[in-house]
Amino acid sequence: MKKQIINVSMFQTSKVIAALYFAVSIPFLVIAALFMMATHTPGMGIGMLLIFPVIYAVCGFIFTLIGAAIYNMVASMVGGIEYTTKEVD
Repeated sequence: MKKQIINVSMFQTSKVIAALYFAVSIPFLVIAALFMMATHTPGMGIGMLLIFPVIYAVCGFIFTLIGAAIYNMVASMVGGIEYTTKEVD
């Protein structure tokens, strides 16, 4: 059975992606902090390391919001992404 995604919830999708971006940035934060401690260099500073996941999440939210709006506009003109489903036990 074929189905189409003709509309995505812009804010819900953006919230989920922002939360994922925040979670994905945490390991990079840890790696960067360990590197700074191992090399004894302040680098970009501990403040920047702490704010990076927030900045990454906010940017992810904004760009996903824009992307979802564009998707909804395009899907209304040419149809949505089509996919096939099947029943499984």
